[in-house]
Amino acid sequence: MKRFLLTSLLLSFFFSYSQVPQITENTTISIITIDPGNLLNDSFGHNGFRVKNDYLDIVYDYGRYNFEDPNFYTNFAKGKLVYLMGASNSLDILGYYKSQNRTIKEQVLNLNQAQKESLINYLANNYKLENRPYLYDFFFDNCATKMRDVLEAVLNGTIEYKTPNVYKNETFRTLIQNNLYWNSWGSFGIDIALGSVIDRNATPREYMFLPENIFQFFEEASYNWTKKPLVIETNIINTQNGEFSKGSFFTSPIFILSLLGLLVLFITFNDKKRNSRSKCLDVILFSVTGLIGVFLLLLWFATDHTATAHNYNLLWACPISIIALTQVFKSVPKRWFVGYLKLLIIMLCLMVLHWFIGVQGFAPALTPILSAFAIRYMYLIWYFNNENHASTQQD
Repeated sequence: MKRFLLTSLLLSFFFSYSQVPQITENTTISIITIDPGNLLNDSFGHNGFRVKNDYLDIVYDYGRYNFEDPNFYTNFAKGKLVYLMGASNSLDILGYYKSQNRTIKEQVLNLNQAQKESLINYLANNYKLENRPYLYDFFFDNCATKMRDVLEAVLNGTIEYKTPNVYKNETFRTLIQNNLYWNSWGSFGIDIALGSVIDRNATPREYMFLPENIFQFFEEASYNWTKKPLVIETNIINTQNGEFSKGSFFTSPIFILSLLGLLVLFITFNDKKRNSRSKCLDVILFSVTGLIGVFLLLLWFATDHTATAHNYNLLWACPISIIALTQVFKSVPKRWFVGYLKLLIIMLCLMVLHWFIGVQGFAPALTPILSAFAIRYMYLIWYFNNENHASTQQD
């Protein structure tokens, strides 16, 4: 830690005067690729530029953020994600990822002396305090795409990419979920929060929003006028030992939501036997789905998050359910409430249709709980129709 702090201070002092690392004949610049880790925020890996010579061994990356920024959480909620360019001693940062048991790969770039100087000057300019922040976008401007964009800018667009074998005609959602265990809360939350805008197929260039795909594309890249390879040497610095834990099945989304679905069905079955209605269950059901719907609506219209638009999870998490709560408390609700229950069943059917034809992918763990919701809605329609019929006969 002391060495890390000392290196950071030296780097800050060094670049505060717009200086750059001294170029020597044995200076190498490479792309570092860190494979995914065990936590959600590590699930997609990381990239950085490594500059190594007789004087310095530094990794520059574009994946920093400042929690101490007084507006950090407000900007995060609004979708105005400001990330920072940073620099660290290579031994410290590589040691950190080794301690996390993550595979580390290095691709030495095929650059002449002038190109090395241009790239280092570019990075040094980015490292100036006023130039470090940038507006982050998970798909189009992140730590991985910066590797591509910076190198293209320095090399004046002379890089020619070949589509590697890793490329498949897949959607952004599939590419994300390929890095996650499907029955995890991280995977579940992403499928709830992100809308149908990520259910289009990614182009080969767009594939490079993931660090591993930067590695794969750079392995096949070359200069378009000489056809010389962009990468002259690839090294494995560290190899992951074993697989990361997927967590307990008994705390997973599919297990928890299946239990909740069974509870809804059990209460509904008992209500049917007694010809009654458990208001507490219906209050919870309409409150939870309504509040989730309000949250998704805010993500769509009240933030700058580009991936949360056109979210058809609103078909099951409808914000109108908050208004419908006024009728849930009544023994005999107004007629429009029964119509709303029918609408909820129709919207669940539309959700299945959207899922089937590929308009949007949904979290598989939703299946048991939404099936229970559909049965509950049908029971409520039956129950209120009987209540209304009985009331009419008495009148």
